[in-house]
Amino acid sequence: MPLNRRKFLEKSAVTGAGVALAGAVGAPGAQAAEARADKRGAKRYAFTVLGTTDLHGNVFNWDYFTDKEFDDKDHNDVGLAKVSTLVNRVREEKGRRNTLLIDAGDTIQGTQLSYYYAKVDPITAEGGPVHPMAQAMNAMGYDAAALGNHEFNYGIPVLRKFEQQCRFPLLGANALDAKTLRPAFAPYSMHRLRTPFGRDVKVAVLGLTNPGIAIWDKANVQGKMTFPGLEEQAAKWVPKLRSMGADVVIVSAHSGSSGTSSYGDQLPYIENAAGLVAEQVPGIDAILVGHAHTEIPEYFVTNKKTGKQVVLSEPLKWGQRLTLFDFELVWEKGCWKVEKVGARVLNSNTVEEDPKIVRLLSDEHEKVVAYVNQVIGTNAAEMTSAEAPYKDVPIIDLINRIQADTVKQALAGTEHASLPVLSQAACFSRSARIPAGEVTIRDVAGLYVFENTLEARLMTGAQMKAYLEFSANYFVQTAPGAAVDPAKLTNANGTPDYNYDVVSGLAYEIDIAKPAGSRVTNVRFGGQPLADDATFVFAVNNYRANGGGNFPHVAAAQLLWSNSEEIRNTMIAWVKAKGSIDPAEFAAVDWKLTRNGTPVF
Repeated sequence: MPLNRRKFLEKSAVTGAGVALAGAVGAPGAQAAEARADKRGAKRYAFTVLGTTDLHGNVFNWDYFTDKEFDDKDHNDVGLAKVSTLVNRVREEKGRRNTLLIDAGDTIQGTQLSYYYAKVDPITAEGGPVHPMAQAMNAMGYDAAALGNHEFNYGIPVLRKFEQQCRFPLLGANALDAKTLRPAFAPYSMHRLRTPFGRDVKVAVLGLTNPGIAIWDKANVQGKMTFPGLEEQAAKWVPKLRSMGADVVIVSAHSGSSGTSSYGDQLPYIENAAGLVAEQVPGIDAILVGHAHTEIPEYFVTNKKTGKQVVLSEPLKWGQRLTLFDFELVWEKGCWKVEKVGARVLNSNTVEEDPKIVRLLSDEHEKVVAYVNQVIGTNAAEMTSAEAPYKDVPIIDLINRIQADTVKQALAGTEHASLPVLSQAACFSRSARIPAGEVTIRDVAGLYVFENTLEARLMTGAQMKAYLEFSANYFVQTAPGAAVDPAKLTNANGTPDYNYDVVSGLAYEIDIAKPAGSRVTNVRFGGQPLADDATFVFAVNNYRANGGGNFPHVAAAQLLWSNSEEIRNTMIAWVKAKGSIDPAEFAAVDWKLTRNGTPVF
């Protein structure tokens, strides 16, 4: 029977620094195939660790912003309901007791489903609902999950309530209490897998989260928690786990494998450090990688100290893939030794949704669909973001108009009220669309898919020029006579769309024929060349203001105002209050791409 969505789910007691959990129980299933003695009498055992990451609030194969089934150019599917079917098949093949199911973080943010149960019908309310992600993951029998940076987006109380509702531990060895410097969450969990030989296999799962939380969610964690580097904390905990008798050590890391950081040198810790952990810390057998939204079926890193190969795998995002780590162990000298381990991924678009998960959460899904389809106003002319990465389009102007209006109202009556307001925005989704006619919550929310909040910072003309120049790194250098293919013009050096900012309130050109660092030309304010010593209020999202994307000057700029309301909600409220949108009131071509002064488009 489906769980009562308002029934409180008691969490298994967590004691001590970590969590000790009994091995999975169930029918023997494929036990005989997983444990055997070879011709020489050596005892062998095989088991599989299944892994997900960056689920971002996806339970069903549904896009709440388009109000239809999810689909992309690669025809991926999303959601835990699909993953559950894959998990069931692997468990049936391997035997339930020969598997573990873990996650690498970013679970409770990303869809309107997850937003609804954080803000509209919050899990923190007295007698409030159980989070749909907790319900689904409990039903699927997750054994452990690492914390992702987006777990902190809604504040620590929401995260703690979600933790309470989960029947598995949330792990974060490098999420420390700011005062005591002790783990604020369980650093690890220990699992026993039973073998026919009377010798259990002890599997430790060490959870590591992203140091960037200190920047990206500064407002929620400053003074409360601190987030040291993954390598440092892995080096501390892995030997402890081995000394506690762990036969196998798996790291679930909400950190990519590239060794790079989007925040530059603002933190002394690497953002994408999973590969460095494998390379520097002895004693790790496998790492489930998250955060980077990349598909890595199997990737081996050689540990520098031992020469041992450590296998890494990242199962893309949103439940589009499921990682399988297949372990083969042999009993040697009184303990289990990992003889072989490999990784692979399964594609969730090959299966149907698990009917059990569908039944469990159809009520929640229907409530959110009804919520996002509420009409909140009208629009005079259709606006889309399809060309936003390379053209100044009205739909991005709308974001900037709302942000500028909001900041002007907030600063009214203050000493900075007379200063002109500039605003930044990025194209978060190339498929965003606000239709002509009736406008719904999902139309507006689909334009701003992140839970960013709004700030006002004090910036100079010179700083704004540097900001624009940095943003222009997004474009591929294209010679004056070369053909221009919009599909190949953007995302230079892997820069994502959300790290290309346009700024309203200024007029400027970006010369894509010039090398990066010398592209922005003819910057004007009020029809005149922008003076370096001019002073502006800059309306900017908290991700950017706190160093996300490593844009210059803004993180160090004086903070004039901030609030805790998501920009998305501010936009919805603005449309509701006005009742109508007319692009003719705010749309203007303030920036354009050029080559030697000639417009590209």
